[in-house]
Amino acid sequence: MPGSARHDREHGEDTVGAIDLHIIDGPPPVPTPPPLRAVTPDDLPPAAQEVVRAPARPSPRRDLKNLLIATDATALSLALASALAAQGYVGDVGVVRAAAVVAVATGIGLLAVRSQGLFLARISAVRVVEMTRITRAMVILTAAGLAADRLLRLDLPPGDIVVATVASTILLVVGRSAYRRWLGAARARGQHCRRMIVMGGDAEAKRLIEVFETHPDLGIRIVGVVGDEADVRREDLGELWLGDFDAAEEIVERAGASGVVLLPTAIPPARLNPLVRALQLQRVHIHLATGVSGIDGRRIRSLPLAYEPLLYVEPLSLGRMQVAVKRVFDIVLATVALIVASPLLLVVAVGIKLDDGGPVLFRQERVGFGGRTFGLLKFRSMRVGADKQLTLLRETNERQGPLFKMVDDPRVTRFGRFLRQSSLDELPQLFNVLRGQMSLVGPRPALPAEVAHFPASLRARENVMPGITGLWQVEARDNPSFEAYRRLDLFYVENWSTTLDLLIIVATLEHCIERLASTLGPRPRVADGADQRG
Repeated sequence: MPGSARHDREHGEDTVGAIDLHIIDGPPPVPTPPPLRAVTPDDLPPAAQEVVRAPARPSPRRDLKNLLIATDATALSLALASALAAQGYVGDVGVVRAAAVVAVATGIGLLAVRSQGLFLARISAVRVVEMTRITRAMVILTAAGLAADRLLRLDLPPGDIVVATVASTILLVVGRSAYRRWLGAARARGQHCRRMIVMGGDAEAKRLIEVFETHPDLGIRIVGVVGDEADVRREDLGELWLGDFDAAEEIVERAGASGVVLLPTAIPPARLNPLVRALQLQRVHIHLATGVSGIDGRRIRSLPLAYEPLLYVEPLSLGRMQVAVKRVFDIVLATVALIVASPLLLVVAVGIKLDDGGPVLFRQERVGFGGRTFGLLKFRSMRVGADKQLTLLRETNERQGPLFKMVDDPRVTRFGRFLRQSSLDELPQLFNVLRGQMSLVGPRPALPAEVAHFPASLRARENVMPGITGLWQVEARDNPSFEAYRRLDLFYVENWSTTLDLLIIVATLEHCIERLASTLGPRPRVADGADQRG
């Protein structure tokens, strides 16, 4: 028997005798792993070799931060100086003393802005958070101004201080909006971008990569994916595959990536924590994906339990009061807008009549709140009967999914093209707002034929009032992706608030001003994507 057992053990057979001998002789020897060898570019897949051999550009973060500080300083000094001069303070105390007050107040304002984290990309990248914190910073500046006047006897009336800080708030928002537009345009051209790698190759990796591609203004350029090759290729990301997790640190270093997006669900648990610590030692920015989409980041709170970094999702807090406030806000603002814009409405109506003599308004059936249809009003920008020609143009559709869009739509009149580029054709929808059929802000009402092809999840957009403008219009109106349309509309439905509505209105005004200015120059390549259906 001993001889038989020894024979079985030598040939790797699992027998009772072999087990007995292992117990008697002690545990089997642990094999020594082969020594680790540094990964070289030749060891990586072809896509990885191209990435790691490409020269890494220097990080633009410091230059961008300095430019943002200079923008804020200019806005603060101009606002403070103009407000004090308009109220006669300069004439009362003299130019030198007034200049010193403006300089000190500008410095305090910059410190207040810095105290709110507004020079950090992760804060200023979220528009609604940025505007909220700007308001807080200006409250701090107001309090500091009142205290300084009391202690230093600057002879500043409290009313002047309030007016100066209100002006500062306005110019800060305008300045940062201009900075954002400039940076977004530069990033769309490939400038001031960050090279990043996605760690994980599951469906969530594909979704996030699509999000980054939809929003080039974020400045995130995914240069590759690290993960199991089979998983990566299963999601049609094979061209981005750089290697597996064993060589992750080496790949990040050689690729010159400044950050990574970690997908915890796609990384083996035994590898996740060591990878995070190793990347931190490499001074790589780590973005941890949650795997959850459609939830406003302001509703997510850190909740460390037993020293575990858990996240808590706060429930929605929208009630009847907020719905009532939104309706009152719509009525007041729509009424004021119609009164102020009445001369412009008359000019547009005359222009349409002089162009082709047809009717001024165009009424089209759309799907609104609760799935009920209503007649949406627009200034007519197409030839009479243009909606009947839509079937003939379906093959030239430049959008994905059921939506329709053409850059050079042959049905648009000469004056109508100007109306579309400036978004003035949407003004009659203020009457839809007063009738209670629409809101100023909400998902754009779709055509019944489009709704018939919407996925069931997208029908949730009918749970809120449709809007003249919406989150999709200000974030991705010129993007052909139907997924961006779906994602942004559903995000608004689940996370809308008065603050978000105000943010969208401000962004819409910026878009309208920009488009109106563009009509004085060369025609833009991409026309208004909000509505191309008459």
